[in-house]
Amino acid sequence: MLSVVTNQEATFYKRQLRTLAAFGVSSTTVAVPGKSHSTSVKAGTTGTRSLADYARFGTRALRHSLGDYDLLHANYGLTAPPAVLQPRLPVVLSLWGSDLLGQYGWVTRRLVPHVDAVIVMSDRMAAELDRDCHVIPHGVDLETFAPQPQAEARDELGWSDGARHVLFPYPPKREVKDFPRARRVVETVREHLDESVTLQTISDVPHSEMPTYMNAADVLLLTSKREGSPNTVKEAMACNTPVVATAVGDVPERLDGVTPSAVGRTDPELVEGLVEVLRAEERSNGRDHARDLSLERMGERIRGVYDEVLDEAG
Repeated sequence: MLSVVTNQEATFYKRQLRTLAAFGVSSTTVAVPGKSHSTSVKAGTTGTRSLADYARFGTRALRHSLGDYDLLHANYGLTAPPAVLQPRLPVVLSLWGSDLLGQYGWVTRRLVPHVDAVIVMSDRMAAELDRDCHVIPHGVDLETFAPQPQAEARDELGWSDGARHVLFPYPPKREVKDFPRARRVVETVREHLDESVTLQTISDVPHSEMPTYMNAADVLLLTSKREGSPNTVKEAMACNTPVVATAVGDVPERLDGVTPSAVGRTDPELVEGLVEVLRAEERSNGRDHARDLSLERMGERIRGVYDEVLDEAG
């Protein structure tokens, strides 16, 4: 398989390749050069990448498509142009969220009719497209993300036991994650509780350390403006960490039946949900709802899409 991607260093992408390898899929990756994230988008660029970066990527992808591959998997909408231009390989396109619901969604929508199969992260994303889609969210490593004693996790991080800890699991500068809203919500929550509430943020933390943060926190707070299927929510569920989140992507579906947890559309709803979760002072039943989100289940389903596409291609 030839896999094209915007960010080959993304943890969930590397996990996907390893999982597919266990299902007998060998792959070669071609990635867009340059950095993948920016707090702003300048004219003529996508993130910190220039149009020239994407042109070089397209040329490499087209050249690789002439190699000995059975299928091309385009990961993220902006990788789709060379995928649909090459005439030889059947194409599976995976959409991650912002590539459909964000600034460059119009590019994705124009290319979707020209691929053989589309994988999306949520039912909401599928509803945005006028074609059949496979809803396969990114999987969670249930061995790595698992419950552990909260006191031990807090000791490891040096967090005070005398405060309630609300985890905002992103760098504050990532605009789409809306840190100002998280800070505003927590400030209001402090007015309702007679105890210290600390808002913890994360920057430059290895993914392998994230389970410690999840287990140390009383609750994970997600205030994103848009998402596909946020991994942090599923990872928190796997650790039995309560979640309070905006109603983005597949979050309402994922948190259905997970208690204590809450989904809100307005600041008052987020405040109310966060207050209730903190007052409950208990872990969630999220892991019971995360078992169908394992890496193995994800790999099995993606491999099934490949087989279906190859069968149809003859």
